Amino acid sequence: MSTTTQGRISRGQRILDAIERVGNKLPEPFTLFLGLFIITGLISTAMAMAGVSVNIPGADESVTIKGLFTGEGLSWLTTTMGENYIGFPPLATVLPILLAVGVAEKSGMLAAAVRVAFGSSPRWLLPYAVGFVGVVGSIMADSAFIIIPPLAALVFKAAGRHPMAGLIGGFAATGAGYSTSVVPTSLDALFAGITTSVMGTLPGTDYAAVNPVSNYFFNIVASVVLAIIAGFIIDKLIEPNMVRKGISRDPVDVSGGGLAPEYRAADAPREHNAPEGTDAGNASPAPMKAELEPEEKKGLILALLSALVLTALLLFAVLIPNSPWRNEDGGFLPKSPLLSSIVFIVFAYFITMGIVYGIKVRSIKSMNDVVRMMGDSIVDMMSFLILAFILGQFIALFNWTGIGSWIAVTGATGLEAINLTGFPAIIGFMLLASVLNLFIISGSSMWTLMGAVFVPLFALLGYEPAFTQAAFRVGDSATQVITPLNPYMIVLLGLVRRYEPDAGLGTVISRMFPFVIPFWLAWAALLGVWYLFDLPLGPGNDIFLG
Repeated sequence: MSTTTQGRISRGQRILDAIERVGNKLPEPFTLFLGLFIITGLISTAMAMAGVSVNIPGADESVTIKGLFTGEGLSWLTTTMGENYIGFPPLATVLPILLAVGVAEKSGMLAAAVRVAFGSSPRWLLPYAVGFVGVVGSIMADSAFIIIPPLAALVFKAAGRHPMAGLIGGFAATGAGYSTSVVPTSLDALFAGITTSVMGTLPGTDYAAVNPVSNYFFNIVASVVLAIIAGFIIDKLIEPNMVRKGISRDPVDVSGGGLAPEYRAADAPREHNAPEGTDAGNASPAPMKAELEPEEKKGLILALLSALVLTALLLFAVLIPNSPWRNEDGGFLPKSPLLSSIVFIVFAYFITMGIVYGIKVRSIKSMNDVVRMMGDSIVDMMSFLILAFILGQFIALFNWTGIGSWIAVTGATGLEAINLTGFPAIIGFMLLASVLNLFIISGSSMWTLMGAVFVPLFALLGYEPAFTQAAFRVGDSATQVITPLNPYMIVLLGLVRRYEPDAGLGTVISRMFPFVIPFWLAWAALLGVWYLFDLPLGPGNDIFLG
């Protein structure tokens, strides 16, 4: 190895080490937002004492900043703390969906669907199947990081391809494409709830309501495009590189009995840049075969049939004349009871398919099993429920004090002054999200922080909240597979060491880099197409206000 190459490696390693050091100095999300709550309270009090006010475009009266540490502010806090928590919008959307997803996951239905997607793919199509399943794997939340990569390695090996390519590709597609899927997920519900809550900083703004399908059209196209890109990279770059390096196709026993204890999935921390709601990192998965047993195949077929029956019932309910799910004009857009029922619809699909599958494979024998699975899901969601308490207080304070309105108006005025109001401003926002994503590994925390500032700011520049949310999704996911703070990197390292015993964290991150830039550029280009042609992001959600 040349001196120049050694220098490059050392510089790269220094960058990775710096990211890890800075990230490790950040407090965990609850403490971080508690500190931000106090800082916001102090700043709001100082601004209130100075008599600061802001004129919101389109509003009849100016908004005067109110201070937390005043008599009025302390009275507000003590009388609304419970309301601020229970009224935190993501709770109303995330909790029901995760209860249903919990049944679908714990009955084995979701894992079986992943396995059949892999097992039915021909050899040449495997990289693209891995890319697609990985990208849409966020439907399983954090479980995707535990299930998809080792399964991808298994099916690659069975097809005579290099298992490390499946392993690396499965993890990269799952992480770098985490914010998108062809079906609405708990992450859509989480982001929509936060987006809705922060729009309270601009009272009177005329914007389309944000719900779990507000980015759905964009997500479908992004999922397909990113899956194709992931498959191409796995097929043309990752696998040939594994062969060229002579990396073993057979796992090496590094501990005399499988993975070394310090790299087992059971030892991975839970927190991840995703909706807190599952605890996949705290339970080592049982060995899993790519092929389905006959009962599992029958269970999936019945689950699919149940989904078709449910679809027929829903279509009948909404298409009949004078359906109660239509709006006053007899339609469904821009607002209607149908769009307001998205949480119920997603819940109904997951719970129905999960129960039907579970009954067939006997993972569900009575209603007690369903209740137990839901209870386990609540336990898995505990970290989110705790974090939601301080997030709700922070958002409520931001809205009540008027600081959010002041930042939005001031920021929008500044961007207009330098003529940075078009798509370049959106690109800058996405880049900022990508950089912060290296250090803040909780997706809900980062969107709460950024959304509180940028959703109202971009609304004043004429952009729908759903569009700002879509832009955040781009920056939120692509870089999370190269940050040392992603806890599932340690799980992946343990799996990689079965083939490369001397591999380190730098090895894993270097294997992720080929996915990051293509994913980011493709995703940003797609958003640019939506922006240029003013395409609808989802049912009733456009790019521009008005």
